[in-house]
Amino acid sequence: MNRRNRPPTLEEVAERAGVGRGTASRVINGSLQVSETARNAVLRAVDDLGYVPNRAARSLVTQLTDVVALVVSESEDRLFGEPFFAQVVRGVSNALAGTSRQLLLAIAHESDRGRLNDYLSRQHVDGVLLLSIHGDDPLPDQLAARGVPAVLGGRPNRNVTLPFVDMDNAGGAAAAVEHLIAGGRRCVATITGPLDMTAGQLRLEGYTSALARHGLPELIEHGDFSENSGRVGARRLLERAPGLDAIFCASDQMAIGALAELAAAGRRVPEDVAVVGFDDSPTSLYTSPSLTTVHQPVEDMGARMVQTLSRMIENPGEPVSDVVLPTHLVVRHSG
Repeated sequence: MNRRNRPPTLEEVAERAGVGRGTASRVINGSLQVSETARNAVLRAVDDLGYVPNRAARSLVTQLTDVVALVVSESEDRLFGEPFFAQVVRGVSNALAGTSRQLLLAIAHESDRGRLNDYLSRQHVDGVLLLSIHGDDPLPDQLAARGVPAVLGGRPNRNVTLPFVDMDNAGGAAAAVEHLIAGGRRCVATITGPLDMTAGQLRLEGYTSALARHGLPELIEHGDFSENSGRVGARRLLERAPGLDAIFCASDQMAIGALAELAAAGRRVPEDVAVVGFDDSPTSLYTSPSLTTVHQPVEDMGARMVQTLSRMIENPGEPVSDVVLPTHLVVRHSG
C-alpha cells in the first residue's frame, strides 16, 4: 500500500515535526508536559498530514475517556447570569484548547444530585473540576473515595483531601476596607457572601480584621453574592445605621444592587456613601458611578484548575500543590 492510500502514522507526524515519537504522542494525548515549541510543531504536522488519532484504540490502552467535567453547584440563573462563572468557563475552555480533552459542563441540581454523583466515575470522565461548593456537600469526598482526580475551585471550608485553586479573598477584602478607611470613612458596613462558602467567610474575615486594626465597629448584613441580596442588604443597613458612609460588598453583583438601593434612598455615591465590590467583573466598568472593586484573576483560576487536574490525570499518585492567586484593588469612582 503506498502512502497516498493509507492514513498517516504517528511516526510520520513525529518525523514531520522534528520530534520524537513520545513527544508527538504526549501532544496528541493532551499532556501539558511539552514545550510550546514542540506542541506547535506537532500540531502543524497533524494539520499538514491530516493525522486522525485512533481514539477507541487509545482508550483501550490508557483507560482514559478524554472528558473533563466542570461541575457547578449553582442554579442556571446564577451560572448564566453572573459574569464570574462565564470567566471561569472561558479559562477552563482556553486551557483545554489544543489538547485531546473535551469539556462536559454539569449543573449540580439537588433533585438529581444522586444521578450526577453516580455518573462522575472513571468510566465516564478522566477528572472533575468542582466550582462553588457549599457547606457539607458530599461530592468532593465521594470523588476522592472513588479515586477520580478532582480539583476544587475555591478553598474548602472543611478538611477535604482534594487540591484547590483559590484567590486571596481575605487579603483582597482587607485591602478594600483599608482603602475606605484611608479615604476618611468611619462607619464602614459590609454585605457578606454566603457563609457556607469559604470565599464568603474569608472576605468577611478580611473586613473584620481591617476594622479591628483601626478600632472601628463592625456593621454586617448577610448576602448570597446576588444582586438582589445586595439591594436587600443595603436597605437593611440604611435602616440600622442611617449615618453609614461606606459599604464593602463581597461581590460586584451585590455592589450593583447596593448602588441601586442607595440611589433609590437619595444617597449620593461616593459623596454620601462609598461602595466597593469584589470581582472586577466586566460590568463594574459600566455602573454609575464606575465601581471600585477587588480584582481577582478568574480566567487564570480556571486555567490553573485545568493544569492541576491534568497533572493528577497524567501522573497519578504524585502530590500536587494548592494554588492561591493574588488579588488587588482597582480604584474607580464609587469609593
